[in-house]
Amino acid sequence: MDILFITLLVIVALLYASIGHGGASGYLALMAIFSIDIMLMRSSALTLNLFVAGISFTAYYTGGYFKPKILLPFITTSIPMAFWGATMEIDPKLYKIVLGIFLILAISRMLFFRPIENKDIKQPPIYIALLIGAGLGFFSGMIGIGGGIILSPILILMGWANLKQAAAVSAIFIFLNSGAGLIGIFQTGYMVNSQIAIWIIAAFIGGVIGSFAGSFKFSTERLKYILAFVLLLASIKLMMV
Repeated sequence: MDILFITLLVIVALLYASIGHGGASGYLALMAIFSIDIMLMRSSALTLNLFVAGISFTAYYTGGYFKPKILLPFITTSIPMAFWGATMEIDPKLYKIVLGIFLILAISRMLFFRPIENKDIKQPPIYIALLIGAGLGFFSGMIGIGGGIILSPILILMGWANLKQAAAVSAIFIFLNSGAGLIGIFQTGYMVNSQIAIWIIAAFIGGVIGSFAGSFKFSTERLKYILAFVLLLASIKLMMV
């Protein structure tokens, strides 16, 4: 089972990194399926997020896709809200339900969102960006995700970024929110699985391959169906508990 978990972890990190994400929703899904202690899930997912999102951002930044002006209004509110969300104590049953809902959102975004390249890019309105950043930051810290899986389709659909720009902004958005969330968790007691070092290595390998694939136009189309199936299993398991 350990080998299967590590293999799936590499696949999850690879696919998420290819689109500029850290993969926390995928890691949480795997941990739910493999019955990892709920007290370890959030901190473990955010720790892995730091590594994979950092790798992904480096690849997209090197490619010249990062636009700081797009990121700034979102992180202004998301970072403090991610910290605050991470300090909150949430009932385990409620946590599983909320996480299950977010996994369903992740599945929908993965299977039904078909991004169209938008060349008419405009700057997001400040007040809207601040509100979106606050909401995503809060749930990022509370649940243990980075928020990029929601932010990137918003950026593209609203015409605030093209595909590559959205990937770059999402990657650093996830990295910063994950860091803020971990700092918040330190306030309540930081706990990770004893095998976290092995998990980090697996996620790092997947992240490197995925960020390379995303930066250069290699297809990861088939892998997303594997991941969607994993997320679906996890959401069903979480909702039934």
